[in-house]
Amino acid sequence: MHGDENDAHEPTRSERRTVDRGRARRSAPKRGRRARAVRADAAAGAPVTSARRAAPGGDVARAALAPQRPTRRNGPARVFATVLVVPAIVGTVALPAYAIMPGGGFEASGVFSLSVAEAQNVDVSALASGAPVSSDAFAVTTKAEIDAAAEEAERATYGAQLNRSGAYYTPAQQAEGDDYPWWNETPDDYGGGLSPLRYYYRECVDFVAWRLNRDAGVTGAPWKWTWGNLASGSAYAWADEWARHGWATSSDPIVGAVAWFPYNHVAYVQSVNGDGTVTIEEYNQNSDHSYHVRVIPNGSAIYLYPPV
Repeated sequence: MHGDENDAHEPTRSERRTVDRGRARRSAPKRGRRARAVRADAAAGAPVTSARRAAPGGDVARAALAPQRPTRRNGPARVFATVLVVPAIVGTVALPAYAIMPGGGFEASGVFSLSVAEAQNVDVSALASGAPVSSDAFAVTTKAEIDAAAEEAERATYGAQLNRSGAYYTPAQQAEGDDYPWWNETPDDYGGGLSPLRYYYRECVDFVAWRLNRDAGVTGAPWKWTWGNLASGSAYAWADEWARHGWATSSDPIVGAVAWFPYNHVAYVQSVNGDGTVTIEEYNQNSDHSYHVRVIPNGSAIYLYPPV
């Protein structure tokens, strides 16, 4: 058995070449069919590219089937559109707030407006210069006139209030019991001045000063008691003035005394009643600058005795 294996025939070189040529002829038709299939795909529009590098073993069909990137062509139309569009975009985005000034150069658009400048270019007819000019007169009311009218209206209202019938005042007739000589003078609230006693007309202090002069027997100038030697113009200060002069004050009323109220008011004591009340006479008790008679409790006022 071993001898047979050692005695096997070894093919010669010419025999091996003959065998190789036969194998080549058997494989040739297969490669021909692959080449025809590749050419058919190329004719049908399939993208085929030539291999940059030969496939191993000489297989050209495998390299031919590799995908090919489409080639972009820059035609004349594309180049022309690029030349037109790119400058327009740059001009729109980069120069929105500028305009070309007459004479060249760029300036901020707010400085010059061509539309506004042209709008001012108006031709005026020569007939316009001869047209009559109309000036309407307007009456202007000043603040002083308004204030004066308001004051006059207030005076009229005040006069209407005084012209009503009442227990202590009747127009053009002095109230019963009222002997105050300036009862019809204009009070300070409506532009009135000072009485001969140097207090404002128809105020409580002027009426009481008159009564003190009357009780002293003086009914005309020269007056015994005036603002200068009696008390200040404000009623609330009269109690202090009595104390400063050393004149008597008391909680017990007497006829002819001054009834002093801390709410800035004074009156004249007409009588002291047996029931413990006090009858007083006064002016301007309710800010109407009129004469009044009232009855008050004994202890509702401080009494300033007549000065000596």
